[in-house]
Amino acid sequence: MKHFPIFLAVEGRRIVLSGGGDAAMAKLRLLMKTEAHLTVIASEIAPDIRKWADQGKLRIIERAMEPGDALCAALFYGANEDDAEDARVAAIAHAEGALVNIVDNLADSQFITPAIVDRDPVTIAIGTEGAAPVLARAIKADLETRLPTSLGILARIGKTFRHAVDVLPMGRKRRDFWSAFYFGTGPKALADAGEGAVVLALETLLDSHIMAEKKSGSVDLVGAGPGDPELLTLKARRALDKADVVIHDRLVTGEILELARREAIIIDAGKEGFGRAMPQSDIDALIVKHALDGHHVVRLKAGDPTVFGRLDEEIAAIEAHDIPYTIIPGITAASAAVANIGQSLTKRGRNSAVRLITGHDTKGYADHDWKALAAAGEVAAIYMGKKSARFIQGRLLMHGADPTTPVTIIENVSRANQQIIATTLAELEPTLTQADLKGPAITFYGLAPRDAAANARQLREFA
Repeated sequence: MKHFPIFLAVEGRRIVLSGGGDAAMAKLRLLMKTEAHLTVIASEIAPDIRKWADQGKLRIIERAMEPGDALCAALFYGANEDDAEDARVAAIAHAEGALVNIVDNLADSQFITPAIVDRDPVTIAIGTEGAAPVLARAIKADLETRLPTSLGILARIGKTFRHAVDVLPMGRKRRDFWSAFYFGTGPKALADAGEGAVVLALETLLDSHIMAEKKSGSVDLVGAGPGDPELLTLKARRALDKADVVIHDRLVTGEILELARREAIIIDAGKEGFGRAMPQSDIDALIVKHALDGHHVVRLKAGDPTVFGRLDEEIAAIEAHDIPYTIIPGITAASAAVANIGQSLTKRGRNSAVRLITGHDTKGYADHDWKALAAAGEVAAIYMGKKSARFIQGRLLMHGADPTTPVTIIENVSRANQQIIATTLAELEPTLTQADLKGPAITFYGLAPRDAAANARQLREFA
């Protein structure tokens, strides 16, 4: 982010613009929405700008800009449509302490003016750092159609009422009140009886919230998917939007945590195989504590919480305290990974079942029905299998598995740094050790990437 978005207070302050043509008029149409004192300085002034001056919307100085003209200005715009003149006036404004923007000159501007959706006092600013103005305009057009014009009226009335809502405790109770007003009571009162009815509706709504019992907390057990934020489900996204507390494991990516409400408490409850770990009992206690405090808790797990996610233990703790909960499934690593190697988990004529197994459990390396797995055509997705790879390889070979059975390891599934390693059961180790993988990985036994499988077929046919 090269430009940090802020909303600058300009009420009663000076904004100076140098230029009197088309570029100046385009900026002035936006600047006249503010409550700033506007001054236009130019030798030649367009008729529309003169008309605005006659209406008292701005002041004109009809000459070239001189030193002293930008004193005490909060913002300065160079809009002369002449590079040399814009550079000259910008130097004056810089020296006199104003923030400077030169129209259509990103490199020499200290700030940029975003595309704006105006529902005063609700203002949405859209910027692309000059990279794609057409995209900013498209987003603006989309938001203009989505946001009703009445939004500004409700926000203005709500602003005058904010002090009255201080009787409600900070956090969820206050957010619930405003949510009920903006998305229910307010629009209905405005539509039914006009602006005058909105204040009465606000007062009635506040009384009902004051009288209401403190809401109990709730828990969403949410799957964050394998890492790519675009693979997050809409339901999971909405849960993060509402969360007061997010308790996440170590594999949840920063990009996904960024989607949580800014005010949410973010707690890292990460576990690491054969490494540091927060005891499951402590995680259970954290979830219960915050829910009993009245918070909306999101327990955020990488992948899908129903697949090796210790879900039952957390549900048991939640149910023991009669806390309401919801399970929101996510895309498990096996589904995302198999898509990324161009394969499917099951295939007619090859395998009618797939096994999802773990490389280790709470007691160490996990044991499985190795004889069944070693049979021809079997497919398994092995979670948490990096450290147990040699153990798995030995068990399968010992039970008669074909050493040439394809094995694929996918590290950092769905992320920008995803890595795919194709090998065979015989070469699983030392291949995995030599790869020195640092990120989370899933191993497919019995599947090769589609390209590798095609190449192997061609070699067999050639032989």
